[in-house]
Amino acid sequence: MAFRASRMSARSSKLFTHLPSMQAPPLLSRQISMDVKSFASRLSSSGLLRSQGLIGGKWSDAYDGKTIQVHNPATGEVITTVPCMGQKETNDAISSAYGAFNSWSKLTAAERSKCLRKWYDLLISHKEELGQLITLEQGKPLKEAIGEVSYGAGFIELYAEEAKRVYGDIISPTLSDRRLFVLKQPVGVVGAVTPWNFPLAMITRKVGPALACGCTVVIKPSELTPLTALAAAELSLQAGIPPGVVNVVMGNASAIGDALLASSQVRKITFTGSTAVGKKLMAGAAATVKKVSLELGGNAPCIVFDDADLDVAVKGTLAAKFRNTGQTCVCANRILVQEGIYDKFRDAFAKAVQNMQVGNGFSEGVAQGPLINEAAVQKVESFIQDAISKGAKVVLGAKRHSLGMTFYEPTVLSDVKNDMLIAREEVFGPVAPLLRFKTEDEAIRIANDTNAGLASYIFTNNVQRSWRVSEALEYGLVGVNEGLISTEVAPFGGVKQSGLGREGSKYGMDEYLEVKYVCLGNMSSN
Repeated sequence: MAFRASRMSARSSKLFTHLPSMQAPPLLSRQISMDVKSFASRLSSSGLLRSQGLIGGKWSDAYDGKTIQVHNPATGEVITTVPCMGQKETNDAISSAYGAFNSWSKLTAAERSKCLRKWYDLLISHKEELGQLITLEQGKPLKEAIGEVSYGAGFIELYAEEAKRVYGDIISPTLSDRRLFVLKQPVGVVGAVTPWNFPLAMITRKVGPALACGCTVVIKPSELTPLTALAAAELSLQAGIPPGVVNVVMGNASAIGDALLASSQVRKITFTGSTAVGKKLMAGAAATVKKVSLELGGNAPCIVFDDADLDVAVKGTLAAKFRNTGQTCVCANRILVQEGIYDKFRDAFAKAVQNMQVGNGFSEGVAQGPLINEAAVQKVESFIQDAISKGAKVVLGAKRHSLGMTFYEPTVLSDVKNDMLIAREEVFGPVAPLLRFKTEDEAIRIANDTNAGLASYIFTNNVQRSWRVSEALEYGLVGVNEGLISTEVAPFGGVKQSGLGREGSKYGMDEYLEVKYVCLGNMSSN
């Protein structure tokens, strides 16, 4: 531990190097910088601000000494550096996981459950620090970040319980001297590739069921938000999860991904991210015929019918659209409003959006943080420009925020058509496009007119309609009169090009288990 502490001390001296451009206004920047340095100092003292990879229970730098910078998106400052790892480090992490698999998988389910429960307890006891770390490297408001910790920890709690509920089957034999039964066994080493928008929950949603089933994991977090993953890994060690069961590598994404795909010791890939990368991973996994589960991009419709409660629809749509500054795969990407309520909804919704406070996530009352980087801002701008050029009207926003950096004004567009780029692709930003429709059938047709099929939302007071439309929507998730529908106890996943498999709930265990049939013959012989 003394060695680790000295490494932390050396790394902490690199905190908060200023970038030369894109700074926030000077007075605000100095205020934020002082607050954030205070948070970082406390995180460092707690031992949760890790800045090395984890291989076989040991904290490790990149073998060639290369590093990458981790930035605070609200200020542009460099929080710290982490190793830029690649193929060699990943292969060692795989070997470590493979070596640990034999002993971890042979523990009783009750023993694995106890380790997971301890991990959950540690995540909850450190939820304030973990929330601060998420806000620091990802930018979301602190209240929202702490909420993510509770949500993410919930997966570990759930799978600590589900670990003891993996059941097989006894099958009635076709011949009297035979006995047939079914076993469920862990698939093996899992490569888990996770995104930056939920740097804790996207890890626990995968690692929780994997460990519960008896698998071991190599985690590749986003290079934009690796610090939360490393903190979670540190707590897994403190919880008594054996060395090698949880490994973390980050850096050269393509080299790490190629190593995970090429290794015959990795038996499953689980990925959350873009559809384009998911397709590449799926294709790459074919060479060694790995199990694959994918949670990919969305193009979520939010349908507001004439008979909806206006207040409920506004509140729910606001939550569905602007959570995490619009940077979630389940954010409402298209808001379809029936013509009879269109004007009233537009005005009430715009008023609610206008009241949202934009700022650094550590500031009190902030509801919208920055976008993750400049590329994200440019994507938002290009989508808005395309919409305006094709006849959409700006109700609110549609410009960079006066705070500078990657802050963007929450935006509402009206008169959006289904052929505009913003209605065809995921904007992943704080832009709410309003589309008008006449009939229920038209709404369903527009909603389903996409290759994506992750989340969808309906607002109506008609029970029969809620059933009809829920069944007709080609999506894995449907929220009725509710904009925040994700929970660890329900299955999460999409259809069409939004992915394969389900995460969360009891169904999430199936992704990490193999089914084995055993036939016992000659049972009538003495």
